[in-house]
Amino acid sequence: MIPRYSRPEMVAIWSPQTRFRIWFEIEAHAATAQAQLGIIPQSAADAIWEKGTAAEFDLDRIDEIEAEVKHDVIAFLTHLAEIVGPEARFVHLGMTSSDVLDTTLAVQLCRAADLMTSALDALLAALKRRAFEHKSTITIGRSHAIHAEPTTFGLKLAQAYAEFSRARTRLQNARTEIATCAISGAVGTFANIDPRVEAHVANKMGLVIEPISTQVIPRDRHAMFFATLGVVASSIERLATEIRHLQRTEVLEVEEFFAKGQKGSSAMPHKRNPVLSENLTGLARLVRGMVTPALENVALWHERDISHSSVERMIGPDATITLHFALTRLTGLIENLVIYPRAMAENLNRLGGLHNSQRVLLALTKAGLSREAAYSAVQRSAMQVWQETGDRTGTFARLLGADPEIAQVLSRSEIDAMFDDAYHLKNIDLIFERVFGPS
Repeated sequence: MIPRYSRPEMVAIWSPQTRFRIWFEIEAHAATAQAQLGIIPQSAADAIWEKGTAAEFDLDRIDEIEAEVKHDVIAFLTHLAEIVGPEARFVHLGMTSSDVLDTTLAVQLCRAADLMTSALDALLAALKRRAFEHKSTITIGRSHAIHAEPTTFGLKLAQAYAEFSRARTRLQNARTEIATCAISGAVGTFANIDPRVEAHVANKMGLVIEPISTQVIPRDRHAMFFATLGVVASSIERLATEIRHLQRTEVLEVEEFFAKGQKGSSAMPHKRNPVLSENLTGLARLVRGMVTPALENVALWHERDISHSSVERMIGPDATITLHFALTRLTGLIENLVIYPRAMAENLNRLGGLHNSQRVLLALTKAGLSREAAYSAVQRSAMQVWQETGDRTGTFARLLGADPEIAQVLSRSEIDAMFDDAYHLKNIDLIFERVFGPS
């Protein structure tokens, strides 16, 4: 992933030096276990640890060896032997490349999940703070992008909080599922390595043993992990899309923070564009685009092939780096989001009170009209309001009061009483308690 959409702490997880360090630790822990079992000398295990720990792996040298042998793990082991010396003959004893590669990928994905979880925690904190800040900031709710009934901006943010809380749970579950270690040798039978070596390595690397591997860890685990990232990305896009719509000039209920000296357009000096939320929409597409290859990696030939390898070398770093960056960017967007309650109130009243149509409908049915007759009566006045131009304030209530069929069952004062917007907000506290718990 390019630096523009990367954060250094996540990039570090996928750096070659980190990868080779994890490879070394797996090999060294395996050597320790084999020494404890009396398979190799303890002095050999000690030498592997001592010399390997002190070394800075020479990336150019590893590349040079790989250019000849055409095998990355063998290239690393050859370089490690140059560092360790004669005791290196006890490295990788009974193991196969997938033991190292798959266990390393599990470690990297777990570390990446931890960083993404921390980013989610920061986002949740920002959403909660802003939700309570605007708990009672009334705004129009929209269905099909058309005015429906009132809600509050705090409820919009509370919905996002609940969604990202589920995202956090899913990510933790995905981390648990991916955190497996396989040190089982060729075709996964432990023919040349004791299963107790696997258990030791798993414990030291913070993993659990893979119950049954086929030389590779089953890729349904990885598919679930990347699918989870895709769902989290979709939640990011959902919130980013809401912000983009609310920043449209014709709406302008919220706006991304526009810094002093910032420029919105190379051609039009007046522009203030929702560039962050648009960027997040694009990044979400990238993460979702990496889900299908992960799903297709599940169907490997027989006990193993390497069709998954090239895919994972790409999507492992790119999906996690991109999503981590997007979560961090979204947090900053929410923390600095400019909110315009006055514009929300103006938009709420643009249609002369039409957002109370359901309340009038229900009152008419309670007063004795059939639902069909009540719906037609309310719709007659509502459709006239749609045709009005200019200031529509009070238009809907006035037309309802002038309708002979409605006037027979509801007085004008009863109609006016149904245009109190506080009516729509009476359960806000209940919803907030469901989302955030008791205050």
